[in-house]
Amino acid sequence: MITKTPKKKIRAKKHWKLRHTITGTPERPRLSVYRSLNNVYAQVIDDVAGVTLAAASSLDLGLGGNVEAAKKVGEIVAQRALEKGIKKVVFDRGGNIYHGRIKALAEGAREAGLDF
Repeated sequence: MITKTPKKKIRAKKHWKLRHTITGTPERPRLSVYRSLNNVYAQVIDDVAGVTLAAASSLDLGLGGNVEAAKKVGEIVAQRALEKGIKKVVFDRGGNIYHGRIKALAEGAREAGLDF
């Protein structure tokens, strides 16, 4: 019998593959995006030191998890990163398709001044 692989496992496998090619360095940290059902989270991470340099989420801002909220989260995380002198990042979409909320967050971060 043929069984279909659950979407959660497919996303986890894509994320695992991405994380072996994408790493954050002190010069160019990783902009990691996590999308839950209700909220969107973004972090700028230095993987060498293992520290989070900047973070923002729609939960902290009191927004929902829609596309407009994702764009606002991208702008906020970019502002916080720029305050710490970070201009270039590597984008980690977390195994999600570059569409909808993920794309809106990336565009918001780019408009606010991050380069990736």
